[in-house]
Amino acid sequence: MDNKYISMIETFLPTLLPGEDCYEKNLIESMKYSLLAPGKRIRPTLLLAFCEACNGNAEHALPYACAVEMIHAYSLIHDDLPCLDNDDLRRGRPSNHIVYGEDIALLAGDALQTLAFESMLSESALSKAGLNGAKAAGILARAAGASGMAGGQTIDILTEGKSPSLEVILDMYSKKTGRLIKAPCVMGCVLAGADDKKIAAAESYAESIGLAFQIVDDILDITSDTSTLGKPVGSDAENEKVNYVTILGIGQSRKKVDELTKTALGALDAFDKNTEFLSAFAEKLAARIC
Repeated sequence: MDNKYISMIETFLPTLLPGEDCYEKNLIESMKYSLLAPGKRIRPTLLLAFCEACNGNAEHALPYACAVEMIHAYSLIHDDLPCLDNDDLRRGRPSNHIVYGEDIALLAGDALQTLAFESMLSESALSKAGLNGAKAAGILARAAGASGMAGGQTIDILTEGKSPSLEVILDMYSKKTGRLIKAPCVMGCVLAGADDKKIAAAESYAESIGLAFQIVDDILDITSDTSTLGKPVGSDAENEKVNYVTILGIGQSRKKVDELTKTALGALDAFDKNTEFLSAFAEKLAARIC
């Protein structure tokens, strides 16, 4: 990932957390444990990259980029809980609920979700982003809610142990994973005041890499190992989940990733400059299964 963007995110992210000098400090520690855990920071980086591709100010977009990471971190905490995926490992470390207990982990996820909107709608953030900041917050809210990530997770639960069609699986991917990749791409454009053509191109790029991202994950769940990924592998098979790869096979899935990568790269033609990182990211994603 681009060191410039990651450095900006890693520096700003801790400043948004509440202080720990309080009775409920274990809640803050739990939030920090997941939010500041070593990670690729893919989603906030995409936001900053698209903001700059549209000639926007990445520094002004930082509260929004970090808010996306908060939503992502909260979703991982909740995904790992025994009532959902029941995973004990995340990013190479014990899952949040293993360290802090299910009750505090649940509340830490809730608190990170609300902190995301507190960060985006703060007086400081809106003084720089204005109405575009409010629009960006709305985009993230929809991406995380019933018609987005939460809805996709629900489809995942309802189809466990069943044989859903490819159409249903693609709908789940679009909502569960894709919306939280698409949202920051579009948010970056909106924060920069981009026109409809650039926003549509960002949507095309994001939809392509979002689906590619999930298919790659499905392939790696079969072909990789826990030490490499930093999380359990083989969980879909263990939980009797049908996915893209189990329906179409690894060969067809690799071919689809290649097609999606080409579509994503083509979408970047709508931007005049600052697309080097976005091109490299799409290519690097596909290379994970080479």
